[in-house]
Amino acid sequence: MSLMDRISELPDDLLLRVLSLLPDAKDVVSTMVLSKRWQFLWMSVPRLVYDDSYQNIEYGKFSRFVDRSLIVHETPVIETLHFKLGKTCSAEDLKVWIRAANKCSVRDLIIEFYCPSKEPPVIVPRILYTGCTKMLVKLRLNNVILVNFSSPVSFPSLKTLSLILVKYPDDQFVSDLLSNCHVLEELDVERCLHDNVTVFDVRVPSLKGLVFYSPQNRDSDDEDGYVINAPSLEYLALSVEDGFCIIENEMPNIAKAYLDVTHSHPGEILSSFTSVKRLYCCLSTSKDLYPVGTVFDRLVYLTLCTCEAEWLNLLMCMLSDCPKLGALKLEQVHIHSYSYHRPHQTRPLWNEPSSVPECVLSSLETLEWAGYGGTEAEKEVVKFMLRNGSSLKKVTISSKSTEPDKKFEMMKELTLFIRRSPTCQLAFD
Repeated sequence: MSLMDRISELPDDLLLRVLSLLPDAKDVVSTMVLSKRWQFLWMSVPRLVYDDSYQNIEYGKFSRFVDRSLIVHETPVIETLHFKLGKTCSAEDLKVWIRAANKCSVRDLIIEFYCPSKEPPVIVPRILYTGCTKMLVKLRLNNVILVNFSSPVSFPSLKTLSLILVKYPDDQFVSDLLSNCHVLEELDVERCLHDNVTVFDVRVPSLKGLVFYSPQNRDSDDEDGYVINAPSLEYLALSVEDGFCIIENEMPNIAKAYLDVTHSHPGEILSSFTSVKRLYCCLSTSKDLYPVGTVFDRLVYLTLCTCEAEWLNLLMCMLSDCPKLGALKLEQVHIHSYSYHRPHQTRPLWNEPSSVPECVLSSLETLEWAGYGGTEAEKEVVKFMLRNGSSLKKVTISSKSTEPDKKFEMMKELTLFIRRSPTCQLAFD
């Protein structure tokens, strides 16, 4: 018996799982010629990927292929329907395909356009709001335009939503769209430069995970900003520049947070994160980030970016208010803003604190420093930690210098510091 014959004897469920792994629907359909056993099997595959992004075939043939294959598809539920489309696709094509797919109760719908930057995005037809709303659990839109709809938009089953480089009618549309996703748990937003939104308003009580990225060079003013009201949030990644940022409520379930926020109106950003366990911060200021007396009593892992001029003040504030901190990482992810973007700002200076933070004395076990430059302030931080870190077990230093002689001098200095803390292990790169 040949290998093909043995494969053909496998159960339908297993063969359909294998076919679902194929990268393109053309590959799935082509299996119909293998034998009678395979002739109609492809019609029940629960995952279909239609890829026209590479533009190597005549678009008319691609469009007709999608039309026919979706019309004859027989599976009662399409788990994943994925369109990777080029610039020749139109809203009318999408309307036909979404209508055809609706009879199969698609659960996960992905519409991605790969168009040259000068090409206008494609408008998503309104049938998306009416034809797929009941069964849709996941929706990902990339490089498209959304338009107003006369009836309220509602996705009663939608749990995961990705809006990547999407343009909207206005602020109100965004607010209405998100507020009508009543069971939404995961939201991923990457804004484009001109998306027609001034205040991006996220008010979703059920939301557990939020990833929000806003690019540089947006045409922002003092009225631009972001409002987040998501009391059930467990994970947040926020990377925004300019405008204001308001978090309206505490988040008692938050476990992980990534905050890369650079703007002129910091507000009390960190006051909603007192329950966080792992925190990454790159913030343009240490002032007004949280009220005096705030305690992060669950925080055990803290990463601070050292690119901003205020990083040293923020470090000492956080150390004082994180009594259970066990691991601290300092890293320079971005170019020093005080050297390039804000030349009027001075380098951070070290001021010995009047008292040693509780976590340094009792709980801090590891210190990792990526992008160590060997400045006087940085040396003083290392000496302070080694001198007072009673529980410190390991210090890992990675130099940003590429000069061997300079790195050697840094290593000699750090070796002298570590002698003051004989129970601590030093690793230098």
